[in-house]
Amino acid sequence: MAYKRMESQRERLYHRVVEQILQSIRAGDYRPGSRLPSERELAEKYQVSRVTIREATIALEAKGAIEIRAGSGSFVLEMSSASELALPDVSAFDLTTARMIFEAEAAALAATSITDAEINKLASLVEAMASNKVGGPEDGDDLDRQFHLTIAAAANNPAIEHCIHELWRMRNHVPQVKALYSRVCAVSVDERQNEHSEIYLALKARDASKARAAMREHFHRLFETMVSAQESVALDELRKSIGTARARYLQATAA
Repeated sequence: MAYKRMESQRERLYHRVVEQILQSIRAGDYRPGSRLPSERELAEKYQVSRVTIREATIALEAKGAIEIRAGSGSFVLEMSSASELALPDVSAFDLTTARMIFEAEAAALAATSITDAEINKLASLVEAMASNKVGGPEDGDDLDRQFHLTIAAAANNPAIEHCIHELWRMRNHVPQVKALYSRVCAVSVDERQNEHSEIYLALKARDASKARAAMREHFHRLFETMVSAQESVALDELRKSIGTARARYLQATAA
């Protein structure tokens, strides 16, 4: 419970920082094309941790207000560019539904056109997922992303590949989606690895029906894990609410 309270406080903090930076952009303090101050400078300015600043910049990129360039920093975008690059305010369940539709059909298409080199790359990724050498959740997420985007590319349809890239951008940059995925990807690790293996084997066999079914099963299990995670959060909140009410009533009726 203490962890959830800290998580909630951090969430409120980065939302506040996001609004303050957006106000500065609208006021012209940070002009289009200019680089935002460093994480350290922003943390000092807004009196928050660098982790909070990092979360705020991810949210700003999701809104299309800035572009994060690896090794260079965060740059303010023109408003017209911002509207084009902004991500929709979707739930993790909406996103996962879309992913299941696009990625299952992409897997079926990939089964008919995947190259030996792409099969070998998937084999390496599955092996890396199953090994004990993964350094942490971020490494696991990166392997997961590479696996799915390799299949998207193997579908040999640039439009489908682009759509799946955008779905992954939502998965990694829409705050509420990223938060729920972070919770569920930490559980059922073995099941997730087995599912990736089943998808790989279907693609290796060039079996479109099995590839589609294996990908759909992967997302079906993800849905179930997400529902369980949400139920757990709701129960914790209910217990907290009941506990607070109970303490208040006992105090009010105490002699």
